[in-house]
Amino acid sequence: MREGELRKLVFVPVSTQPKLEGCWSVNLADSGIGLVARAAATGAPLEGETLDLTFPLPTGAQIYARGVVRWRHESGQAGGSAAYGVRFESFEGHSQTELLRFLSAYRVRVVVAGAGASLARTLGKSFAGELALEAHETDDALEAALSRGDVSTLLVLGDEAQALARVRLAQKVAARATGELGRPADIRPRVVFAARASSDTVVELFNAGAVDQTLPPESDVPALTAAVRQSCRAHGMRLQQQRMAVELERVLRDRGRPLSMPFEPAEGPGMGSEPMREALGQVRQLAGYKVTVLLQGETGSGKEVLARRLHRLSPRAERPFVVQDCGALAETLLDSELFGHVKGAFTGAVNDHPGLFVLADGGTIFLDEIENTTPALQAKLLRVLETGEVRAVGGSTVKRVDVRVLAASNVNLEAQAKRGTFRLDLYYRLSAFLVEVPALHERADDVLPLARGFIDAFNALHGKSARGFDAEAEGALRAWSWPGNVRELRNVVERAVLYSGPMELLSVARLPRAMRAGAAFIRHGALKDQLEHLELRLMRQALEKHGGVVRRAAKELEVDAQTFARRAKKLGAL
Repeated sequence: MREGELRKLVFVPVSTQPKLEGCWSVNLADSGIGLVARAAATGAPLEGETLDLTFPLPTGAQIYARGVVRWRHESGQAGGSAAYGVRFESFEGHSQTELLRFLSAYRVRVVVAGAGASLARTLGKSFAGELALEAHETDDALEAALSRGDVSTLLVLGDEAQALARVRLAQKVAARATGELGRPADIRPRVVFAARASSDTVVELFNAGAVDQTLPPESDVPALTAAVRQSCRAHGMRLQQQRMAVELERVLRDRGRPLSMPFEPAEGPGMGSEPMREALGQVRQLAGYKVTVLLQGETGSGKEVLARRLHRLSPRAERPFVVQDCGALAETLLDSELFGHVKGAFTGAVNDHPGLFVLADGGTIFLDEIENTTPALQAKLLRVLETGEVRAVGGSTVKRVDVRVLAASNVNLEAQAKRGTFRLDLYYRLSAFLVEVPALHERADDVLPLARGFIDAFNALHGKSARGFDAEAEGALRAWSWPGNVRELRNVVERAVLYSGPMELLSVARLPRAMRAGAAFIRHGALKDQLEHLELRLMRQALEKHGGVVRRAAKELEVDAQTFARRAKKLGAL
């Protein structure tokens, strides 16, 4: 999700390909969707892989989208759940328009049963512009509303018999969604009970967990509206806490791993291409100095690998190297993770936490996806860079730390700074030493060495014995555009190795369907030759038009000037 973007709490069943059992949305925005599903034994999508999604909006519109799995977390228990963060990449038909229309008109939704027409109108006016309230008197209408997936609170009024029937109906809808469809039980609507009923009945409902809040049956409109607002806040807070707990558990799990890859290409294969040798040369030059370095490149291109290389070649090599993905946590949680908090600073802060800057004292901290930080957090980061001072959340004392900061971004941070979405002063401080990390499609010579290295690593990790890829499969790997970069290649190879038989030479049959389809062209050697011929012709035309000035020709073709020059030399345009 982008900085400052509001996530809408929408709970609807989601169909996916590859298939995820019992899959539901948890939150929704125009840039992505949060999912929960039953944990899969095999075949679940990995980080960096694509996922086709189909889901209904509460308005009735059907959304068809394709997304990339940005992160994945499994509970680790047999029969447990898995959570996924998916970034939208494309939509079919009018899906994106329908999604934007729904999000722009979104209101937290409340259903009231047993109010009567007059009271329902009065309650609706009390919430105008704040909550969307709808009243239902029939069981069918109430069941349809509760099944729709965007209700935060159910307010039950009326006499005892009707109220009990409606509470049971709400329980039935929740149980069906949980048992039959796989929807998590803790995202059901909260129930506020203000019906006429005996005290014994009310206590029994409360103790059974059928209702979450009770009010006297003759409560006036201000009391009812206050209770509903409180219930909606509690519902939203519970879901936010649940999501943050999953994110924090995932971050702590990932921090415990020595690497995100089974080997580091900086120490092994896959670093022989000219673009990577150039980036590695910059790393070696900068490693010995305490300067801030910004690594910029596409997601999955290997920025963390180079950051680790920088640390390992520096005088701080024996001190801590701490990694934090700035896009993985909400602002308040990220603030606490980086700068620490004192006991009692917020709900759940039961102990002091020193923060990653303190833990990295004397060493290096790597801030990945730094473009996702908020202006307030960017101000605190700038202060650390300038003074070395950190203050814990809720604390009154300042600590001084000696930490080298490495940052990474998968977007053009300079453009964001000039647009005002990233602090310009922080950008200048970070980018004094900028290392451009080339995407995998710019370093085709590294694809096969990386793939072979991954095969060796995954054979050792999973106890397999794959012998490598055959010539046709290697041709398909070289010709693929690798939009997910090295991370995508790693996932493709791991899946091929996992499904391989003893001593198998991996063929195109072990590759994803899209790669297998492209292999037909590769067999005849036509596709790659045609693409390079077209690329060469366009480059020559642009150079001729601009009198051989590389910068202007690159600008016309909307590519980086250095990338243009490298490709032009390789293809013979220069």
